[in-house]
Amino acid sequence: QVQLVESGGGLVQPGGSLRLSCAASGSIFRLYTMVWYRQGPGKQRELVASITSGGNTTYADSVKARFTISRDNAKNTMYLQMNSLKPEDTAVYYCNAVVKESIITLSKAYWGQGTQVTVSS
Repeated sequence: QVQLVESGGGLVQPGGSLRLSCAASGSIFRLYTMVWYRQGPGKQRELVASITSGGNTTYADSVKARFTISRDNAKNTMYLQMNSLKPEDTAVYYCNAVVKESIITLSKAYWGQGTQVTVSS
């Protein structure tokens, strides 16, 4: 089994910054693409940013130039640096990762439990 644990959420004022982390642990043979999603109040879950094992990144238009996704493959950890935060960034942020647990198993997607980010004055 694989566990994804997010951390770093909290309450921040508009214009402020937060750094989220997602640590993967357990039976990990290969850790492929990792993704940050978020779900705001009354909204559907949406993709925020993704990063491949090789470091290629994509971003939702709403966060481009404000958020930066990165990963440390040695630590099986992904990060999301969020700057210039806006009230509309308020959401539960979820980590998703595609993992191959052994050489003989198929890849599988896992989810973290989520971390709350609230942007308010």
